[in-house]
Amino acid sequence: MMNEGSGFSLAWMAWTQPVAIFFIAIALMLVVFGVLQVVMPTYERRGFLPVPTTRGDRLFMSLLGSAYIHLIWLAFSDASLLFASGIAVVYAAVMLRWG
Repeated sequence: MMNEGSGFSLAWMAWTQPVAIFFIAIALMLVVFGVLQVVMPTYERRGFLPVPTTRGDRLFMSLLGSAYIHLIWLAFSDASLLFASGIAVVYAAVMLRWG
């Protein structure tokens, strides 16, 4: 979005602390996994998933699954999203380790 005379603006986004933490966490994950790829190149392996996956594949599936966990939580529960976040962290850890 361009404001007249002020250049690029991010005012359209609701930049709250949780949103900032979310984007920082995603950026840090990408940096860490990028460094890991350079230091210890990944290889395809089979876990409990029916297809061979790389470290990046499992990260992507973890992020996608975590988003679905939160959406389902919002649809069916009035409890705090911290519970959904806890479930998502456990899901991501299992997916990254054994997926």
